[in-house]
Amino acid sequence: MHMPPPIHGAAMMGKYIHDSKLVNDEFECRYINMSTSNKLNDIGKINLHKLFSLWSLLKVIRKIIRDFSPGLIYLTPNASGKAFFKDFLIIQFVKCHCRNIVVHYHNKGISTNQDKWLYDKLHKKLFEDLKVILLSKELYPDISKYVMQEDVYYCANGIPMASVDPVLKKENSAVFRFLFLSNMMRSKGVYTLLNACMLLKKKGFSFICTFIGDWKDITEIDFRKRVEALQLTNNVIAVGPKYGEDKQRLLSMADCFVFPTVYANEAFSLVLLEAMQHRLPCISTYEGGIPSIVDDEETGFLVEVHNEEMLCDKMKWMMENPDEAKKMGNKGWSKFQQEYTLEAFEQRFVNILKALTC
Repeated sequence: MHMPPPIHGAAMMGKYIHDSKLVNDEFECRYINMSTSNKLNDIGKINLHKLFSLWSLLKVIRKIIRDFSPGLIYLTPNASGKAFFKDFLIIQFVKCHCRNIVVHYHNKGISTNQDKWLYDKLHKKLFEDLKVILLSKELYPDISKYVMQEDVYYCANGIPMASVDPVLKKENSAVFRFLFLSNMMRSKGVYTLLNACMLLKKKGFSFICTFIGDWKDITEIDFRKRVEALQLTNNVIAVGPKYGEDKQRLLSMADCFVFPTVYANEAFSLVLLEAMQHRLPCISTYEGGIPSIVDDEETGFLVEVHNEEMLCDKMKWMMENPDEAKKMGNKGWSKFQQEYTLEAFEQRFVNILKALTC
């Protein structure tokens, strides 16, 4: 499995599994970190260091399989990009030593290339004699060409409880507070949200929108220039990456979480779970498994990608209906408690592994 560094959704879930008392009590496990990147910017790149790391990784895998003789091998491959080829090699290598294998996808992208001859051949080979775990049923079409439904298991992610009590009341403020939390990338909808904020301001609304996240293909300088050009300097705050209690405090101060992602590999956004844990109504898109997280018009709203006007309208609704927005947030919190705690994820995960080892 992938484990930090770098920090991303799949790596964090790998760490949760690695550290799970329930998993390790139920099964005798050996863990190998599949990652050959130490930084997010390195993901998808090929260099000599990575090739050497892959060779070393294959040797470690062979040794542990030989010494441990596992009854089940669990892998978390990448679905697309250059990393797909690396993980294809690893899976084929593992198949030479064990036939009971399950792959757990934390991203998507198989269907994007399924009409290309090379990818189609590799995908057919990859999925031979494999069981698959997906994060939600919305993601099945991504692999439906290669995997029968009876060979698929569904396991929604979960996260630990917040270090700052999410039930605490927010500070009394006349200003409505929106919050964005992710890497500062165009594909995460950063500029779409800025444009929606501009439209909202033109309608005469007073608000604050806080952006939390590390600077990626959007630099801090470019972001601030865009904010000034849109005349949003009094409405938009960017605080960079925040972790631990600092991040939890900003979540607890917000009134609504906005995540207009168009990211091609978006599968099951953990940031939405964090927002629901803090009783925040969520506005997001139909990407990946998000529709299974955010119940449209119940725990928040789902909008079309790149649709700034629609996003603005939903943000406007939240401001004009604060009591209803709080009810949405409370419904989201109840759903989180039932489905998306780390304990709920661990139990789902263990049940699947038990079914696969029977």
